Amino acid sequence: MTQEKKSNDLIFRKQSLWLLLASLLSAGVFVFDLYRADGIDPLRVANHYPALLLAVVMVALPFITIFMYRDRKRQVRMTAMSMLSCSVFVSYTLSRVTRLSDTVPAPANGIYWIGSVIPLAAMIFLIMALLRIRHDDKLVRSMDRLR
Repeated sequence: MTQEKKSNDLIFRKQSLWLLLASLLSAGVFVFDLYRADGIDPLRVANHYPALLLAVVMVALPFITIFMYRDRKRQVRMTAMSMLSCSVFVSYTLSRVTRLSDTVPAPANGIYWIGSVIPLAAMIFLIMALLRIRHDDKLVRSMDRLR
């Protein structure tokens, strides 16, 4: 198989597109605030080391998974780990906001900002990628049965 054919396989697979979109969307947590409240600085990923580490994992895992297109079982596991990292990030953000609201006086009105919704949207892309990887796996198995 030529190098050109290998790169075309990578480019034209739908799960690669979904994984790339999930990774790019997850990178948005570095740009947008997670939570804003009156009288305090907004919560950001860059201001808290554990959140920063979780965000890096959340961005890197889907991107790395794109290049594992030859091993679908590993790609499924890595996509599941990406989904887990997104859910851990969301729960960690919720716990930070809860701790923050306990320390801030009652009149402070706070809202979740775009950065806290991004991992949920990335999770949708990861689910789409997982479904597509499983679809490809079934297709390959059916082709093996025909031989």
